[in-house]
Amino acid sequence: MREMGGLMKTMQQMQAKVANAQKEMEKLEAEGKSGGGLVSLILRGENNLVSMKIDPSLMVAEEVEILEDLIKAAFDDAQKKLEEARKGMEKGLMGGLNLPPGFKMPF
Repeated sequence: MREMGGLMKTMQQMQAKVANAQKEMEKLEAEGKSGGGLVSLILRGENNLVSMKIDPSLMVAEEVEILEDLIKAAFDDAQKKLEEARKGMEKGLMGGLNLPPGFKMPF
């Protein structure tokens, strides 16, 4: 019966850690750039766009497709960096636990 109590306490501690990690992940920010920095943007948390900067030299009506591609590339860059940061946080949170390969946390 003591083992069950210890297990419950461990699970409660883990739930608290997961809740705290979720709050921290919402604060994560990543900057994505493309076109040698002509387009840059910042994503936060679950890919929420915080800001975007576009160099005025890209504001040419005939080249709108290029601008669209650069915005997408900058978004993809920031998204990749944000995902890497999330994985790093998850790894730190899960350190020491022997979970099966491919196990995903609930966030």
